[in-house]
Amino acid sequence: MRFRFSKVALMQLVVILMVGLTLPAQAGTRQPKETAIPAITARVLPSVVSITTRRIERDQFNKPVPKARLGSGVIVDRQGHILTNNHVVEGFEEFKVTLSDGRTFRGALIGGDRFTDLAVLKIEGTDLRALPLGDSDKLAIGETVIAIGSPLWIEGGPTVTVGVISGKGRSMEEPDDPDEPTLHNLLQTDAAINPGNSGGPLLNLKGEVVAINTAIMPSAHGIGFAIPINNARPILKALLATGRIVRSTMGVVAVSVTPQLAFTNDLKVESGALVVRVEKGGPAEAVGLKPDDVIVAFGGKVVQGLHHFHALLAERNPGETVEVTVWRDGETLTFSPVLVEDR
Repeated sequence: MRFRFSKVALMQLVVILMVGLTLPAQAGTRQPKETAIPAITARVLPSVVSITTRRIERDQFNKPVPKARLGSGVIVDRQGHILTNNHVVEGFEEFKVTLSDGRTFRGALIGGDRFTDLAVLKIEGTDLRALPLGDSDKLAIGETVIAIGSPLWIEGGPTVTVGVISGKGRSMEEPDDPDEPTLHNLLQTDAAINPGNSGGPLLNLKGEVVAINTAIMPSAHGIGFAIPINNARPILKALLATGRIVRSTMGVVAVSVTPQLAFTNDLKVESGALVVRVEKGGPAEAVGLKPDDVIVAFGGKVVQGLHHFHALLAERNPGETVEVTVWRDGETLTFSPVLVEDR
């Protein structure tokens, strides 16, 4: 039996066939992302390292007691420099670095910075593969990221977890140790991060390092924090150059002015950094800054918030005199503290 079709029917049939032919390709648009993660993982694993630190302490009977800590890191150049967290290596004397292929090296500490919780180790070896550094400023909330590290002393090589960027511009302080510096401008992710992941890379779907995993929220689930790689870059450069970081301080502890904070504290300013503590003997106390002052300008630039204030402060050297404008009880006051080195 033969079928006859009108021209309109033939055109409709062609359209149906064309749509049908394109359906597999449309359904397959998910495939690159699904296959990307295993491919990226295979490509980057040789650059992710496990770090075991060790030191000898003495017990009450003066007997030697070894103490160890586990962390992670990422190789950032072919010379064997490894970027990790400062809290992974601080206070330890010996560093064992293990690659995913099973090779082990003795690590040498180049330098660390407790204020940003970053440190650099170095190993001597051949065929060391470095990972490219991405642009953390381009990360979008909800973007897929991959965390790789060596958590909880689990045998068998690094652990890979996947999540998204849950938030940006977070701050975190150590609740059990007020002397520990507060970390600012962190990325929040729900990719599983556990003890031992510290110092490992957070990667985008290009396989670029966009952050360094650093901490978890112990009282919550699915809340981890990472240091944006754009924040880490200048620290890495300085540690490679001199092994130490020289930074200035004004001697204040502050928080960002938000609409909620302004409403709660009846502030008549919409941006800035609210001073919550003035350090005794510091530059701010010397010129008369007080708690509850709001820093609205620093060096002639309007202060948007705490992260911006720290960024402006980082551009200045110890010994410089800087004009600081504050809002206090409805008045605008100007001070000129002399910055000192933050130790």
